[in-house]
Amino acid sequence: MSAALETFGAQLEAWRARMEGALERRLPRADEVPERLHAAMRYSVLGGGKRVRPILLLATARTLGLSEEQVEAAACALELVHVYSLVHDDMPAMDDDDLRRGRPTCHKAYDEATALLVGDALQSLAFGLLARDPALPADPAARVRLVGLLADAIGSLGMAGGQAIDLESEGAKLGIEEVERMHSLKTGALIRASVMMGAACRSGLEEAAERALAGFAGPIGLAFQIQDDLLDVLGDTATLGKAAGADRAHEKSTHPSILGIPASQERVRRLHQQALESLAPFGRDADVLRAVTEWLLARQN
Repeated sequence: MSAALETFGAQLEAWRARMEGALERRLPRADEVPERLHAAMRYSVLGGGKRVRPILLLATARTLGLSEEQVEAAACALELVHVYSLVHDDMPAMDDDDLRRGRPTCHKAYDEATALLVGDALQSLAFGLLARDPALPADPAARVRLVGLLADAIGSLGMAGGQAIDLESEGAKLGIEEVERMHSLKTGALIRASVMMGAACRSGLEEAAERALAGFAGPIGLAFQIQDDLLDVLGDTATLGKAAGADRAHEKSTHPSILGIPASQERVRRLHQQALESLAPFGRDADVLRAVTEWLLARQN
């Protein structure tokens, strides 16, 4: 572990603690009708997790000179949408997983109907935050941009489309270009939105800076997914907090299954370098984003 990553650890934990409090405050109370649905929402959202997408947004905001207060609601919206996708993906009609973040998945802890409604309600809450939170940019155009970025990232040309391709491809032999296309939608789209929503909160941002951030977000989104695929092969269930070997069990085409482990690790390294090069125009202001990328690609779960 590098010295920079060790130093970043304190910031990472501070951001995670902040997000836990921010999410808790924005979720309905467990004793509020309908109690079972609200309890299941809280169970799913507040059950730990890396908070990758909010942290990417917070780091982007820091790079652009924005405060955490100015972007906290957008970070919460990202995490709510991410959790909704996990709840739905874990269900029997999708990946049929029993374990998430080291404990029973939502449909196991509650039931399938409740889990379906949890995902629906979390998505609605996310867009409500973007529409109404008073700390986000007051400019209507900025609000519309935030809503549009998140909507595009999770729709049929983003996360939902990638999941559809993933389900259709089980047992099929995909080429590496097809796998990367699928991952750019299923995982990469929301990772990119995490960075670009941070940029959308910064008024008057120059086009060159926005292009640089987009050039950073694309490679990192793909590298993150390849690292996930590698951990599925190299990790263990206790460390991952979810079932290891799931990709192989579902006969999914992944980078390790097509290229092998060493070549997949090299692909991550090259994507990481490409992302770092895109941050050059920001100089030292982007050091926190550089630390985030190192953390993402050095993780073991």
